[in-house]
Amino acid sequence: MSVSAPALGRGTGKKKNLTFIISASSVGTLIEWYDFYLYGVLAIFFSKHFFSPELNPSVAFIASLFVFWTGFLVRPFGAVVFGHLGDLIGRKFTFMLTLVLMGTATFLVGCLPVYDTIGALAPVLLVACRVVQGLALGGEYGGAATYIAEHAPDGKRGLYTSWIQTTATMGIVISLLVIMAFRLGMGDAAFSAYGWRYPFLLSAVLVILSGYLRLRLEESPLYAELKSQGKSSHNPVKETYSNAKNIGYMVIALFGATAPEGVVWYTGQFYALFYLIAVLKIPYITAYWMLIVALLIGATGFIFFGWLSDKIGRKWIMVSGFFLAVVTYIPVYQTMLANKDNLPLLTILVIYMVILVTMVYGPIAAFLVEFFPARIRYSSMSLPYHIGNGVFGGLVPAAGASLAAAYPAATLPIFGSVGPLVGLLYPMGIAAIGVVVGVFFIPNTTSQTRIWDEVSGHRRRPPLVPDQP
Repeated sequence: MSVSAPALGRGTGKKKNLTFIISASSVGTLIEWYDFYLYGVLAIFFSKHFFSPELNPSVAFIASLFVFWTGFLVRPFGAVVFGHLGDLIGRKFTFMLTLVLMGTATFLVGCLPVYDTIGALAPVLLVACRVVQGLALGGEYGGAATYIAEHAPDGKRGLYTSWIQTTATMGIVISLLVIMAFRLGMGDAAFSAYGWRYPFLLSAVLVILSGYLRLRLEESPLYAELKSQGKSSHNPVKETYSNAKNIGYMVIALFGATAPEGVVWYTGQFYALFYLIAVLKIPYITAYWMLIVALLIGATGFIFFGWLSDKIGRKWIMVSGFFLAVVTYIPVYQTMLANKDNLPLLTILVIYMVILVTMVYGPIAAFLVEFFPARIRYSSMSLPYHIGNGVFGGLVPAAGASLAAAYPAATLPIFGSVGPLVGLLYPMGIAAIGVVVGVFFIPNTTSQTRIWDEVSGHRRRPPLVPDQP
């Protein structure tokens, strides 16, 4: 007889309802994404304040984007460190620790001296803060997603974990709203001079509030049961990374799910924002509002596709999103370029790209949780997720800008002259790999995958063969 979710969690004290659990976990994760993406939205200001004024502005901006990418680059290392702690000590302690580290690093960004004050040390300190942010985020997502999934009943895991998927997009929305409030309230000159610091300083208040909510959470009942039965891992790093079969699963998860999902995520949101402002020359306030509207409308797709994945499986929803990205990105951006004065059409096209984001991102937390065993779940799912999103996905803005700068008059078969759109070849290529690996190697996990059976010895791993939709 399998153990069900409601029967677990003995000895953990008064239970919190699932709504509070999802809310407290998601709010903390939302704040961490807000912290992390402030830099991305304000990259142009960092290029002006933290690099030598002798640099060409385009070179300084690209350098600023690579500093942005540094935070993504170290996320896998955070996944290893905090994944180990999450599997060894517990889910709650670990994602409390990541929240504090992220909040501290973000606050310090708002206090950093600029290039005119300390010279070349300015970008060094900026990179250091981005490294701490990246390490913290590397441990946050896996903990929050695992925590919610291990509270959710088997039949609704996709629906409940989809709420955590909304937090990255909503983190961008909040960062845009906060930045607009300060820019409009202070004026562009004052904001450019020193006001850009305030959104980072505000992070301290938000972290304290979300930390209070998380302190009221208890340990995951599934993890608590594993611990009480002596089935939790005593050396998660060794068990995760010395097991050839588990490494194989992580590679498949990386190229069949998280890397293509990562590039779709950044192309549909950050790349779109940069394109609206830098290429189409739309005023920043208009571009911000267009993206906010698109994100708020499109974000409902996270919940819908999470719910749908409980019914038909995670695989085919994600693969469909990858395929649509490959075949429609260049036509969508070409249409934007040809209709740059048509703001309603531009907004609809951005909404479409956000919907693709929700298709590939909405079901992925449930998929990753179901793909790996509980004793090393935090470690196993965190690494491919943060390599995929951090290294592959986080490179989208810098890679796109670099390719566009290197090949300004590029032409492609079928599409003809693409100009700055040549940068889209990078996310399209990664998404195409996702289609192939997803179709042939990703299992179609559904609500029938029972992660609770693990604590009663009946764990059934989905087979690594293609499933029928």
